Amino acid sequence: MRWRGLIAVIEFRNIRKAFGDKVVLDDVSLTVGTGSILFIVGISGAGKSVLVKHLVGLLRPDAGRVLLDGVDVTDLSEKAFYPVRKKCAMVFQHSTLFDSMTLCENVMLPLRKHRGLDAAAARQEAMRYLEMVQMHDEADRFPADIGDGLRKRVAIARALTQSPEYVIFDEPTTGLDPLAAPHVDRLIRSLSDDHGVTSIVVSHDLRSIFGVADRIAMLYRGNIHLDGTPEAFRESTDPIVRQFIRGLADGPMVL
Repeated sequence: MRWRGLIAVIEFRNIRKAFGDKVVLDDVSLTVGTGSILFIVGISGAGKSVLVKHLVGLLRPDAGRVLLDGVDVTDLSEKAFYPVRKKCAMVFQHSTLFDSMTLCENVMLPLRKHRGLDAAAARQEAMRYLEMVQMHDEADRFPADIGDGLRKRVAIARALTQSPEYVIFDEPTTGLDPLAAPHVDRLIRSLSDDHGVTSIVVSHDLRSIFGVADRIAMLYRGNIHLDGTPEAFRESTDPIVRQFIRGLADGPMVL
């Protein structure tokens, strides 16, 4: 039996980050449990993406520490972050597939570059990952031939080629149509349930938040405003939380 979420595998400790005079994160502490799906939510500009980029070294904190599997990765060199990024993959908001390559070739690329597989073995392995995201029948099409939701699935397949233990999804359903978005949600859920992947999802998509998350952390004015289960958010009487989850234009929250 997997005791999902009981062991903290990712820790942000007292993170502070400013850009010039603008303080984006101010003493933010947050943990992520093994095999769980944590949604980091908040209005645009709240610092959601800023926070998670510290985990893979795309940003460095002005103060505070970042730990992965109990190891402090805050001050690692760029070279030392390579194994961290294999263990902790990041799926960006835009799929960043190469237009001149087929979908299969896009997924083959890291298999050949990082795992040294020949073309035949890389294709066989790529097809396995495409099947995981239900895209194997589209393998020989090009990115321009398919919609945003399908491209997102291929980007996830490519990220999974490094067999990451952790995946960061940055706004995975933003810009997707109402039919495509639930497919991405189900994929994120299945990675946790079927493969034990620990996920951090940056989002403001309320449907995804309450359909997928094990836990939700809301950033507001540089701090964690509420950290709890989806039920805790639904039942909260905090006026800022209620304004956010109801998607109301009027309320105490300063945009």
